Amino acid sequence: MSVLGELAGGAVVGGIWKVAAIVLLAALPLVGGGAGAGWWLAAHDRDQARADLATERTRADALTAGIREQNRAVEAMASAKAAADARGQAAQQLSAENGRRFDGALAQLAGRRATTCDEAMPAVNQLLESVR
Repeated sequence: MSVLGELAGGAVVGGIWKVAAIVLLAALPLVGGGAGAGWWLAAHDRDQARADLATERTRADALTAGIREQNRAVEAMASAKAAADARGQAAQQLSAENGRRFDGALAQLAGRRATTCDEAMPAVNQLLESVR
């Protein structure tokens, strides 16, 4: 090859590198801008996710507090029910005892008959004394 051919071939090769360098130089701000925008979007999404997490934690804490309060109320109602059941059982026993005393007092007066108030009063007084 001649010197002229080498110079021409060198110029073509040198021109391709110049064109490639210019294309790469033009693409560098675009790629950098795209990477920066992606970085900014990722940071924005991260910040939004953190804010959402804080909101959800606040909601979860409020719900947990509500559940605790409901559990306390249920436990209080259970203890009140147990106390009411105990009072009801005691009242039933007292009622049964009073019923037996009344039945006994009525059995003592079973044969008596009265036609006037004066005749009935001693039996009524005896019944009241027996029930007391």
